[in-house]
Amino acid sequence: MTATRTHTPPGTRPAGPARGRQSVDRPAGPRTAHTAAAQDRPRRPLAALAARRAFLVPMGVAVALLIPLAVVFPGAGSWPAALTADLSGPLGRAGDWIIDHRDSHPLFLYFFGHISNAVVVSVRAVYVLLLAAGWTGVTALAALVAWRLAGIRLALTCAAAFVACGLLGMWVPTMQTLALMAVAVAASVVLGALLGLAAGLSPRADRVLRPVLDTMQILPAFAYLLPMVLVFGIGVPAAVLATVVYAAPPMARLTALGLRGADAGVMEAAASLGATGRQRLLTARLPLARRQLLLGVNQAIMTGLSMAVIASVIGAGGLGDRVYQALASVDVGAALAAGIPIVLLAVVLDRTADAAGRRIGATPVPAREQHLLRRVFCGWYGRLLTFLVAVAAAVAGRVAGSSLWPGSWTVPLADPVNSAVAWMTGHLYSGVPVVGGTADWAARFTGWILDPLRSGLQAAPWWLLLLLACALGLLAGTWRTALTAVLALGAIGALGVWEASLDTLSQVLAAVAVTLVLGFAIAVGAARSARAERLLRPVLDVCQTLPQFVYLIPVVALFGVGRAPAAAAAVVYALPAVVRITTQGLREVDPAVVESVRSLGASRSQLLRQVQLPLARPALLLAVNQAVVLVLAVVIIGGLVGGGALGYDVVLGLAQGDLATGLVAGAAIVCLGLLLDRVTQPAKED
Repeated sequence: MTATRTHTPPGTRPAGPARGRQSVDRPAGPRTAHTAAAQDRPRRPLAALAARRAFLVPMGVAVALLIPLAVVFPGAGSWPAALTADLSGPLGRAGDWIIDHRDSHPLFLYFFGHISNAVVVSVRAVYVLLLAAGWTGVTALAALVAWRLAGIRLALTCAAAFVACGLLGMWVPTMQTLALMAVAVAASVVLGALLGLAAGLSPRADRVLRPVLDTMQILPAFAYLLPMVLVFGIGVPAAVLATVVYAAPPMARLTALGLRGADAGVMEAAASLGATGRQRLLTARLPLARRQLLLGVNQAIMTGLSMAVIASVIGAGGLGDRVYQALASVDVGAALAAGIPIVLLAVVLDRTADAAGRRIGATPVPAREQHLLRRVFCGWYGRLLTFLVAVAAAVAGRVAGSSLWPGSWTVPLADPVNSAVAWMTGHLYSGVPVVGGTADWAARFTGWILDPLRSGLQAAPWWLLLLLACALGLLAGTWRTALTAVLALGAIGALGVWEASLDTLSQVLAAVAVTLVLGFAIAVGAARSARAERLLRPVLDVCQTLPQFVYLIPVVALFGVGRAPAAAAAVVYALPAVVRITTQGLREVDPAVVESVRSLGASRSQLLRQVQLPLARPALLLAVNQAVVLVLAVVIIGGLVGGGALGYDVVLGLAQGDLATGLVAGAAIVCLGLLLDRVTQPAKED
């Protein structure tokens, strides 16, 4: 039986007589996995001509428009000054007006003022409640809730996480962060659910909200802080509201997705029974979307925690403030002592929300098969009993006189870590034989990759970069994608931050290249070995739950400050997503095709190159897209550790209260993110 007949899909005629047995160097399986597509090309000249026109006609129009502009506005790599809009004056006046009228205008006194007071009262009430419960009550409540949701393993994890926060001497900052998180996540869930409800029930609202949600997700976290500080001042209200705006879009998107994906048969049956629109929403559509809603809550928790840490720069307090102060003084030990509770808190919240989501819709365990204690804690009386046990633990802690974590039970971590960092600086930072130290690696990466890439981009004619964006947009999608990419890049030039944006782009491209090389290599090993995947899973879980801010701690210790450490932090942050998506894509390749190719004598490298990678192309393109988006987010935060470019402008605008500098840089980052997102979107299959 020949390879052509084996892999020809039903209903497809062979292009010619079957060939003889293929050699091992060019196995039949990898080549014939796409036999049908290869055979159809000669038979569809009109389709090929249409595809060629779809690429060439918009490119011709772009060339016809850009060449006259290039003649009128010549220049090497700089954006023409005549095509630049100066927004510093209007934005500066707007910022001055806000500052001058913040204490007297009715809008601030009777609207924003009430919002600020409500946020302060809510956060303070939750914080006082947590302190009143004490470390015994909080730990017992977290462990009992986790046990009811997922069993003893998650309960022990939650208890150990809170105990570790106390041992590190971070109990009070942890409670401050938890109080801020509780209020911010609750508000973001409500706001996101309302927006998602509108987008899921109305196509027109979905079209209106989609660009708004895109902008909110692409805009860097630091860009949210400046307008909040101008309106609400430095403190908890600005931090909470910035967190709400940042964490609401994932909840809105997943809510809309769940509502739109409700089973049409169930909805039709509900309508045939005479249910009103409100009844169909409450009794059918929302219950069917419970899993997506809980996933949205989970994502709101994770993004909210990340933003709550970043918001420490505007007076949010808590763990983020400890990390920020330690980074400012390059005290890696203190930063790590505050960073570990952030990781533990993220893991606890992520696992608990995930367990709640898995429990929704799961088959209930028969009562006779449940453990006696689990049976006791089920049902409404179980919730009451859980609450009463937590209250008893809190009362016991107060009676014992230890509502706060005892100071004698803390384990000092800063001094040993700083000693280890000093040893690393003395032995690994420089002077390592043959391979050189981490400082040498950073210098070589900067001098051999970042500097040439930045110089090349900044020296290229501006119109050539616009043509390149158009070509990439056409290759990735349609003429609309190309138009969006060109307009986004043109807007960057019009904002007057062309040079800084290309500097940021060079860092993103270099970090993405390193991320993809490492991510694809690790994913191939994980896809081939189930043991390797099991070993990687907890590492990837921890890396994905870490807030962006925490990644700056180890890179500063190893590489110092500069553009290379910012790129290194971006690589570490984006790597888990690339590994997960690529591994899943490689594992989902049709096993029948893989087995057939192996039976023809193909080697593992041939199987990978000629079958698995081509068939996993959509997953690989999605991995590239996610790498670009995640790297851009951390490269901007890298402005805190010497990354420069747009990230530095955002941080500078925040530090000086300069609305023009901060918002212009933030708008340029949105345009850059939109450009990179569109040209790396996975191509849709016909």
